[in-house]
Amino acid sequence: MDELNGILDTLLGENGCPWDRAQTHESLIPNLLEESNEAIEAIGKEDMAALCEELGDVLLQVVFHAKLAERAGIFNMDDVIRGLRGKLIRRHTHVFGDEKASTPEEALRIWEANKRLR
Repeated sequence: MDELNGILDTLLGENGCPWDRAQTHESLIPNLLEESNEAIEAIGKEDMAALCEELGDVLLQVVFHAKLAERAGIFNMDDVIRGLRGKLIRRHTHVFGDEKASTPEEALRIWEANKRLR
């Protein structure tokens, strides 16, 4: 992850890529949608090699958005990961708390109930 962050720093840096440096959260929306759709298509085709590549492209979009936010002083990739970590623990009270779920349906019910709390 550090290497990927470093590559984005280089691309967005003073001597980086003019296209990358011109991007905004808004301008990257089509890319995020396209890469997500390509990952979905790979899943539908059961093409695991393509899925691996497309997930890398989706990850690039996440890191790119986080890097833009970091440069604006809003949040960074560590904040994204920290937020996700907290969310996964809060919503899986049947794993990290006292609730019990023995079926996927029970787990989903607990997840949805916890999601409504926050």
